[in-house]
Amino acid sequence: MQMEMEAGGFRSKRGRSVSPGKDEDGGGVDHISALPDAVLGEIITLLPTKDDARTRILASRWRHLWRSAPLNLEGRSLINHPDKRGKFAGVVSRILSSHQGPGCRFCIPDGHGRSIYGAATTMDAWLRSPALDNLQELDVWYDRCHQVPASTFRFKATLHVLTIGGCDLSKSSTVQGLGFPVLKQLGIECVIISESSIHSLIASCPVLECLSITYTYGFSCLRINSHSIKKIHIYGCGTDEPEQTDPIELKELIIESAPCLEILQDICNDGLHASIVSAPKLETLGILNEHKRDGVDYSTRLVFGSTVIQGLRVDSLATVVRTVKDLSVCMMALNLDIVIELMKCFPCLEKLSLQGWSTGEKNLWRRKHRKLIGCLDIRLKTIVISSYRGIWSEINFATFFVLNAKVLEFMIFQVGSTSEEFIAEQKKKLQFDNRASRVAQFRFTTGVAVEV
Repeated sequence: MQMEMEAGGFRSKRGRSVSPGKDEDGGGVDHISALPDAVLGEIITLLPTKDDARTRILASRWRHLWRSAPLNLEGRSLINHPDKRGKFAGVVSRILSSHQGPGCRFCIPDGHGRSIYGAATTMDAWLRSPALDNLQELDVWYDRCHQVPASTFRFKATLHVLTIGGCDLSKSSTVQGLGFPVLKQLGIECVIISESSIHSLIASCPVLECLSITYTYGFSCLRINSHSIKKIHIYGCGTDEPEQTDPIELKELIIESAPCLEILQDICNDGLHASIVSAPKLETLGILNEHKRDGVDYSTRLVFGSTVIQGLRVDSLATVVRTVKDLSVCMMALNLDIVIELMKCFPCLEKLSLQGWSTGEKNLWRRKHRKLIGCLDIRLKTIVISSYRGIWSEINFATFFVLNAKVLEFMIFQVGSTSEEFIAEQKKKLQFDNRASRVAQFRFTTGVAVEV
């Protein structure tokens, strides 16, 4: 029986209250409280912060458990709680002072430009609390306070997840000599960090699997040499802050050796040059984009060995890339010619996500690609088209795949309206009844999918 906790005991999914000493039929035993302390402690740790301390009122059996269970302090739930808003720092301090540890997760989120905890000494005191000893997950935002207390890194031997934001790590002495022997996820957001420091930080994580770097600057080149990393997410690594007159922005990404890398995501910095030297397991790639502003080309340049893709144009196709199965593309307008060239470059594509903004292309293909249709091996199983409006250039584009993708399973149109009239009109124009794949399903969604 599924249950949710409430102040007086448990509330079953059927809505009836169940006291801790009785089962749902009015008799029996509180089987949950009969579990070992270690199991109950794990249950408490999984609860939101605002709920885990409440377990003390469920039954006498639970009263001592919260203080000794691994602490999961999630700051977002406290900020959003109406009774705790404006009292955040005091609430966190009381929780830490009353908890005996050990620590599991400690999250102090972005205050959106305002301090939610006061002075930097407050954060330093929290991080030094015995309640956080042996911490496994740390997520801290310094509200652009450029003083990173040394206590931030006192958990380096036990951390599995580290996310740090709003601070200055540019001094090499800050991260030099650090070692994170069990860290698997590293997130860096809105941080100033030098090239030597970021390379030193990554090198200090020998079992790192996921790396996320967003809105961070201070380095122009990022080299990845990791035998463990599986996912890399890079986005917006520059700055638009007026006080930074000449910021150093990321311009070059080099994947020198990443034998386990499977996902390279959101590599869309203006003018980024990305080189994939060795990533034999890379399956997900995105976002390829074309971006021109004031006559200057800021599109991503992607190099696989001797194969070069500038923006979305395959400038040199010396070898095909067979490992990539999931590709995301952002183009000024949906352009079938470009997508066909990309499919030649990535012949084993199974999922293609597309976003186009303008209406510059007609995408007439029946005569132009008549000879190609018979020999092009379209392996796509899923196609997602964002910002779909149902205009003829988009209809022509989508119809190419409706009528020629023989193993297609899903085609998803993200639209502004899912009215019955619009869907009926599109179903007819897109020729769903003549689809090449008889198992293909077509969905129009604004968040809630409508299948036709």
